[in-house]
Amino acid sequence: MCGIAGFALAHTGAPGVTVAGQPVFDSACLTSLVRALAHRGPDGTGHTMVGRVALVHTRLAIIDLNGGDQPIFAGPAALVANGEIYNDLELRKALSDVRFAGGSDCEPPLHLWLRDGGRYVESLRGMYAIAIHERGTHNLTLSRDPFGIKPLYVAELETGVAFASEPQALLAAGIAKREVRTEARNELLQLQFTTGRETIFPGIRRVLPGETIRVANGRVIDRSRIQALPEGPTEEIGETEALARLDRALEESVSLHQRADVPTGMFLSGGIDSAAVLRMMARLGNERVQAFTASFDVPEAADESEQAARLARAAGARHEVMRIDEAMVWRHLPEIVASMDDPVADYAIIPTWLLARRARRDVKVILSGEGGDELFAGYGRYRSAMRPWWRGGRAMRRRGTFDGLNVLRADVAGGRNRDWRSGIAATELSAGSGCSRLASAQASDIAEWLPHDLLLKLDRCLMAHGVEGRTPLLDPAVAAASFRLPDGLKVRRGMGKWLLRRWLETQMPEARPFAPKQGFTVPVGAWIAAQGDRLAPLVAAQGGVAEIAAPDRVLALFRNAAGRREQHAAWTLLFYALWHRTHIQGKLPSGDVFETLAG
Repeated sequence: MCGIAGFALAHTGAPGVTVAGQPVFDSACLTSLVRALAHRGPDGTGHTMVGRVALVHTRLAIIDLNGGDQPIFAGPAALVANGEIYNDLELRKALSDVRFAGGSDCEPPLHLWLRDGGRYVESLRGMYAIAIHERGTHNLTLSRDPFGIKPLYVAELETGVAFASEPQALLAAGIAKREVRTEARNELLQLQFTTGRETIFPGIRRVLPGETIRVANGRVIDRSRIQALPEGPTEEIGETEALARLDRALEESVSLHQRADVPTGMFLSGGIDSAAVLRMMARLGNERVQAFTASFDVPEAADESEQAARLARAAGARHEVMRIDEAMVWRHLPEIVASMDDPVADYAIIPTWLLARRARRDVKVILSGEGGDELFAGYGRYRSAMRPWWRGGRAMRRRGTFDGLNVLRADVAGGRNRDWRSGIAATELSAGSGCSRLASAQASDIAEWLPHDLLLKLDRCLMAHGVEGRTPLLDPAVAAASFRLPDGLKVRRGMGKWLLRRWLETQMPEARPFAPKQGFTVPVGAWIAAQGDRLAPLVAAQGGVAEIAAPDRVLALFRNAAGRREQHAAWTLLFYALWHRTHIQGKLPSGDVFETLAG
């Protein structure tokens, strides 16, 4: 896990030369990129600059600790990568005619590219963002893994194309401006994440999950994509056969995801997904799995720590519960939000960031259960989407966070036009075409919610502390064993993730997989309610918030945030106030949340 960045200039540009007021690409620019990505790779840096193309790399050493420095060179090409190639050993055997220079898992992709060109990604199994420079032609190839586990962003300018693992690096280097794209801002406020290729920063775009981009003469000339989900109709398969296949897929994936030359651990919530990962890690002989769980100081908050402890005992795992209290949240929230440069107003960033901070003392790699709900159909919204409208079926995300609360200005809230839904609506129309209602809903989430909320949150919160996050449920073999299942093996008796529950019932009955789901919630509403009078004027006075809501309405929201929807809206405004200060105004966090907002 690392940070990568660089640029490819057009013929009209040259390093150190400004064209029509465009940013200067020179050694100072590269230094800024390295500094901005240092948290992603605290173990070393590397760079290459040949002609009009430059690559930089900040390294988090996980595989080949002493010999895995980047860039990696072979023939006429150089590579920098962020991620892990889990089938590294298998690729080395397949490339029997290649003499490898070292043991880095990122070296085989370079040789595959030399052999196969842009199709090299079809052989990769892993999470990755990769940049390859062909020195003779000055061409650049950028690739991202199919699920979008690892991030990659580009800025297309008159003078050329720049790229980085995080938008904040492009901002810090002066390559993009600290401005807000209003469409994305409105989407963020109502959805808690933003969709599609465009980010909230004008001029900075995402490389989409599974996308490979070719850059020549400082211009994007070609795009291609590989899909995360298996194609084809619903399978005709029985439960017994499906369980056996799932068992093989989970064993293979978890085994591959445990390959590392450093200590590994896992996040254990007590739910189905992390329990399945824990069980397989223990079954594969992982000695004394190190598991980390969050709990909260609010009595009425959903707390799965006791269930997590029961699972840890059953698996023989070492287990630590981190109790998160209100004072801890207010102390660290400015730093937490600052890590979310591509903004995600998901309150789960709080425990994820704090757990990663604690885990870094003992481990360098964390496995987690992200993707289980999406691949195995765990969300209640899927069960609603299965039904036609005349039987009570409802579209997903039909209602925004601020709908009906009369807090946002009319042009921000969207009014009857509901402009904030345009991105997610387009995906809903196209995702899972030809599939069942259930599979289409899953495909929509896997295209947008998964990469632009859950995985983005995991990446930023862990990389803020130099910890690698791995997601063994988001694997081609697991997707092949789950996505095309009949609806009845995904949802049965009003319960989602049926097949995964059945597998866990046989493998780890202590997980009680068919017990009612308690759910995982972070009690931000209770914390905000306790400090509403103090937070209200601070949030209302922020420039970013004043642009979207009248101060009196913000004051009223925070001081009367008794209901769940009002509390969620207040949290979203608090998040946006802190985010705007850091990433638009360029003000670093200074103290706790109250000191930062007052500064």
